[in-house]
Amino acid sequence: MSTAKPSSTPEPEFRSPLPPPPPMVFDPGLDVPDDARCREFWSSFDMLDNVAQHSMMVAQVATFLARRGKQMGLELDVPTVRASAMMHDIAKSYSIRHGGNHSQLGGAWTVALTGNPAIAIGVTHHVFWAFDMDLTKYFTPLAVIYADKRVRHDGLVSLESRFTDLIKRYGVNDYIRGRIETTKTQAVDLETLLSNTLEVDLNACDFDSGRLV
Repeated sequence: MSTAKPSSTPEPEFRSPLPPPPPMVFDPGLDVPDDARCREFWSSFDMLDNVAQHSMMVAQVATFLARRGKQMGLELDVPTVRASAMMHDIAKSYSIRHGGNHSQLGGAWTVALTGNPAIAIGVTHHVFWAFDMDLTKYFTPLAVIYADKRVRHDGLVSLESRFTDLIKRYGVNDYIRGRIETTKTQAVDLETLLSNTLEVDLNACDFDSGRLV
């Protein structure tokens, strides 16, 4: 098995000026909401149906990654990873209606709702990871990032298809297109890291039974 160490470092202009978060160590004393409670949170923030469907599919992908990681000996908590994926777009519908950064808002709301920073980190950072990629320290946010990049609306797609769609929908100028390309590069590197570590060809996986497609 791969040692799951960092596979790439973001370009200097995209690295966070802040130190990286502390390693996410599972704490059994922290609250981890199940699917039913996550759906209650969705309802309390009037989550749109299409965002809910997307979140369920992202949770399916992230849960597959976590279960496989556990099988491969990584120290992680599968329910924590799933809850983070379920909550990753908790603020998306609000941001569509009122504006604001949905990942930052969602991270803050998730801490307030659950008191669990291990879940919130995957919400706050699900768009881009501005630190070294290390699955032994940050499996939860990295799994959520990757899962989100493999789901367009409520369907499983390749990274190439996902980012082609993002360019078409949001690439209104060179700066935004450049940011999307940077995010794509990170997603490809992350797919390679996860595939090597989990010993699964994720580009050809259905994220259900583990069958190759």
